[in-house]
Formats: sequence, C-alpha cells, structure tokens
Amino acid sequence: MTAETFDPNQDAQPPSLSDADVGELLDAASRVEVDEDLGAQTLGLEEHTRQRLGPRVRAAAFDWAGLATSEPPQRIAALIKLLVLAESRFPAWEAGAQSAVVPLARELRSQDRYPAELTVWIRAHSTNRFLPYGSLLDRL
Repeated sequence: MTAETFDPNQDAQPPSLSDADVGELLDAASRVEVDEDLGAQTLGLEEHTRQRLGPRVRAAAFDWAGLATSEPPQRIAALIKLLVLAESRFPAWEAGAQSAVVPLARELRSQDRYPAELTVWIRAHSTNRFLPYGSLLDRL
C-alpha cells in the first residue's frame, strides 16, 4: 500500500471545461439574459452543476477567447453576465483577476463587438475590482 504525497510547489492544473459544460453555461446564460430575476439565488444552475463548474471557469482552464470568436456577441455578453452574477453569489466561482470575464471581454473588444453598456452593467453587479479589464500587471 502506498500513500500519495502532497507537494505545495507543484501547480495543480484545474480541470478544463468540456463542450457539454460550455453548452450548460451558454444555456443558463440565455435564461439569465431573458430574465435576471430567474433563479436569482441559483441562476438556474443545479447545486451539483455549480459545484462541478466553479473551479473550471477560471480563465486559465479554458480557451475563452476562442469561444468569444466562435459565438455571436449577444451570447458572449449573456455569458459574461452569468459569470459576473455567479461569482458574486457562489464562493467557488470567485476568480479575481483570473475570471473568465476578462478574456471574453478582451476578445469582444478586440473585434469591436463589445456592447457599450456592458461595462456599466458589470460594475453595477460585481465587487470584483478586476472586471472587466483584468489585472494591470497582466496588461503590461
């Protein structure tokens, strides 16, 4: 019998999102876009789904810029809103500067598809000081 060892210097790679996970997020985002009060506490996501996806929605765990390129800007704006609301409601979704909102917003801005009112909405609904632009150090 062997025991596993823990190395605090080893970077733990967070699990990545599957296509099914992304589909769930986009579906939930479309419901939030229609009615922000729908499932105000849960955002229409089941408890096990929230627990499973929370660690996976960090920016480094998925190609968010690629998703922003392949989806219509309205769907990405809705996804950004879902992620902002989820981060403010679910502790497991807190991401700070590693929020998926940062690369999604950055990619929309680079394509001139970023809705002008989205930054105001994000600031009104989030306490994450890094949204939507990310860390200054990451931009230097």
